[in-house]
Amino acid sequence: MKFRLILIIFIILLIGFFIWQGIYLPKDFSSAENKMFSIEKGENFFEVAENLEKQGIIKNKFFFDFYVLANGSQNKLQAGDYSFAFSENISEIAKTIISGNTEKIEITIPEGFTVKQVEERLNLKLPEGENLEGFLFPDTYQFLIGVSGEEAVRKMKDNFDKKITQDLRKEIEEQGKTIFEIVTMASLLEKEVKTKEEKELAADVLWKRLEIGMPLQVDAAMETYDRLGLPAGPICNPGLESIMAAVYPEKNGYWYYLSTPEGETIFSKTLKEHNEAKAEHLR
Repeated sequence: MKFRLILIIFIILLIGFFIWQGIYLPKDFSSAENKMFSIEKGENFFEVAENLEKQGIIKNKFFFDFYVLANGSQNKLQAGDYSFAFSENISEIAKTIISGNTEKIEITIPEGFTVKQVEERLNLKLPEGENLEGFLFPDTYQFLIGVSGEEAVRKMKDNFDKKITQDLRKEIEEQGKTIFEIVTMASLLEKEVKTKEEKELAADVLWKRLEIGMPLQVDAAMETYDRLGLPAGPICNPGLESIMAAVYPEKNGYWYYLSTPEGETIFSKTLKEHNEAKAEHLR
C-alpha cells in the first residue's frame, strides 16, 4: 500500500514536472532570433496553438492549450501581428497574446510634410476624397504592422483634434476666423520661415495684408501672386508651433519679408527697404 502511494506521488510529480518544463522552458534558451506570428480574427485558441507549433515558435501545442485553459483565457486571445523570440516560453507567449501586445512600427511625420510625403513615409495609399492636407498632425506615431490607410488617417486626425484644444477653438472663433483658415495660414508659415519668433512676425504681416486686400505673394504658394486671399487650402501639414503663430501673431510694423539663402528671414517696413534687402541678400 505504501509503495503504491509513493508510486502515485512520484507519477504526479513526474507529470507536474513534465507540464512545468513544457510551459516554462523555452524552445531555445540561447536563440536571439525572432519570428513574426499573425492571429486572424475569429481564430480560436486551438488554432492559435497549432499554428504556433507549425511555425516552430513552441515545441508542443498541448502545453499552450493547457496553460490557456488553466488560466481561463481561452476567449481572451487577441488578433494581430506579433513578434516572438525562440527564447520565450509558452507562458510569456500566451501573456503577450492575451494582452494584445502586438508588434508595432514607429514612424515620425515631420512638420511641413504634404499628404503625398506622408503616403511615401507610411508606404500607404491614404483615402481619396477627404480633405486631408493640413489635418494630418505631424508627430511620432506607433502603428500596428499592416495598418490601413484609413486607420493611419484616423489616428493622425484624432491627434490633430486633441492638439486643437477647446480654448484654442474658442479663440479662433472669437477672432472671426475658421480652423480651416488658421491651418491654411499655418501651412504657409511652416513652409516660409523657420523659428517660432519669425513665424509670429510673418503671421502678422500676412494677416495685415489680407485685411487690406493686398496680395500675400508667398513663394511657397505661387497662386498667392495671382489672386487675393489665402490659397484654396493648406499647402502642407503644419506643426503646432505654426498653428499657434497663426492664432497668436506678434504685432509689428512690418509689411514685407524675405528669406536669405542662408535661411535668415529679413523683415522690412516699406517696399523701399524690402527692395534694398532683396538687392543685398538675393543677388
